[in-house]
Amino acid sequence: MSRQVETLEQQLEARDPDVRLMVQVRADVPGAFETLVDRYQNRLVGILFHLVGSRDEAEDLCQEVFLRIYKARKGYRPKAKFATWLFTIANNLALNHLRGKGRNPSPAGGGATGSQSLSPMARLEGREGTPSAQMRQAELSDLVREALEVLNEDQKMAVLLNKFEEMSYAEIAAIMGRSPAAIKSLLARARNQLRERLEPYLQTGHRGPAGLA
Repeated sequence: MSRQVETLEQQLEARDPDVRLMVQVRADVPGAFETLVDRYQNRLVGILFHLVGSRDEAEDLCQEVFLRIYKARKGYRPKAKFATWLFTIANNLALNHLRGKGRNPSPAGGGATGSQSLSPMARLEGREGTPSAQMRQAELSDLVREALEVLNEDQKMAVLLNKFEEMSYAEIAAIMGRSPAAIKSLLARARNQLRERLEPYLQTGHRGPAGLA
């Protein structure tokens, strides 16, 4: 390993605990891979679910992502945050999957029992314990899933990474193979489309997810 590569790895390890964990996976430290899966599995399945529209397919794709990561562990040399690498793999797998289906995924939430628990929107649910509050959050979650259906795959991925993974334009650009300026433009168009779709609901006095519309 060159000194420059070694220095970059040390810097990334110091900044990103998940890079440190992946380095442990590379070294076959017992329990490291399981911990990594626990940290990302639900978040990854939630995003994949919104992209492909099927709980089962999202879980299968998530399993494939982690399988690829495990198989590649011995050659792992961090060049960016671990999440950037993971979601790059996930994005490529999801797009290939959708192309294989003719870009005709099932509507998100359509008949997928328990799919709500897989959604990033689950973070917003259950903050209030009353049945009426939970019903409002469930309604909002369904509404946002339906609103996301007006977006194409690239727009969905950019919105989900920006709002639910709190990634910067530069991080999303690295994942999607675009420039930060292109991602900024992509997100602006997506927000306009979401705002139009959610406007009737927002006018009733309910508030949507912060920053989503």
